[in-house]
Amino acid sequence: MREEASLIATATTLVAFQFGGDDWLTGLSDPLFAGIIFVWLFGVMLWASFGVVRHADALADLLGEPYGTLILTIAVISIEIALISAVMLTGEAAPTLARDTMFAILMIVLNGLVGAALLVGGLRHREQEYNLQGARAFVAVLMPLAVFALVLPKFTVSTSEATFSAPQALFFGVITLLLYGVFLAIQTVRHRGFFQQPLTENLIGHGEPGHAHPSRSAYYHFILLLLALLPIILLSKRLASVVDFGTVRFGVPAELGGVVIALLVLTPEGLAALASARANYLQRSVNLLLGSGLATIGLTVPAVLAIGLLINQPVTLGLDDTGTVMLVLTLVMSAMTFGGVRTNLLQGAVHLVLFFAYVLLIFSP
Repeated sequence: MREEASLIATATTLVAFQFGGDDWLTGLSDPLFAGIIFVWLFGVMLWASFGVVRHADALADLLGEPYGTLILTIAVISIEIALISAVMLTGEAAPTLARDTMFAILMIVLNGLVGAALLVGGLRHREQEYNLQGARAFVAVLMPLAVFALVLPKFTVSTSEATFSAPQALFFGVITLLLYGVFLAIQTVRHRGFFQQPLTENLIGHGEPGHAHPSRSAYYHFILLLLALLPIILLSKRLASVVDFGTVRFGVPAELGGVVIALLVLTPEGLAALASARANYLQRSVNLLLGSGLATIGLTVPAVLAIGLLINQPVTLGLDDTGTVMLVLTLVMSAMTFGGVRTNLLQGAVHLVLFFAYVLLIFSP
């Protein structure tokens, strides 16, 4: 029962909002009250996301790589999609939230978390090895999909804004989903070995980092994972309303809404990636972090474009000039970092510098 305390907390919160609590969100005007609601919802959902990670980690131990990290990645990205969809369907003050969230996740993952993982691993182990073929596969698919989604809409002329026309949205939504599906087939079936940690002398005979082998079945953890996800998804609409209010009421940069969602999505996964890098299993960190970046584009873009077409609402995806420069620089640096068989702390430091530049540019564009 103690292990599922987060599930009980999120379920209780959901019931509270379902039976009367939603009235609190209809008249958000007091900043202090809105802050309390935000901390409550964000804290409960973050706690629940750690429960999702725990069950996904158990499935990883039972099923092996890369299935474990893939399950975890898709589980947490579904939280992101639920939050963005809730804002698109109910909010009007954050038309760029989908773009800002995807961009924030890419910057946090590819610069902040990758940089921290390489720095932690480099300080502890000097140099670390990973599977070059797997990392290259991630980057090779991520680069065109990220440019299609976040750069190209700014330069198309079919619409006056940084959006896709209906035919373009249909094409790029379908092609993004298909290419991501091809990648998943490569990752899980045809070239599964590309995404497994190369065995070195100091790893032979040691298990992967984490926790004791699960005592329950894969079916148990899969069902509990779904049950842990459900309240998070159902609460996402409430959190989206508070975020929507905050960006308007306090006049903060709209990009902060995306950062809030990105932090909620990435915190548990990021901690797992850092633990793996510290234990010298860099490949699991690569699978988690690059997998999150790729899934963000591969799953979120088709979802938001489909919703936009269904409700006849154009989705603003194209970044401004500053964001485009940061994205292209990040993708080029990622290709360089994962273009060799070993990493060290210098590469981690460079990625962290890019992340700090991104944070600065949010507040001082």
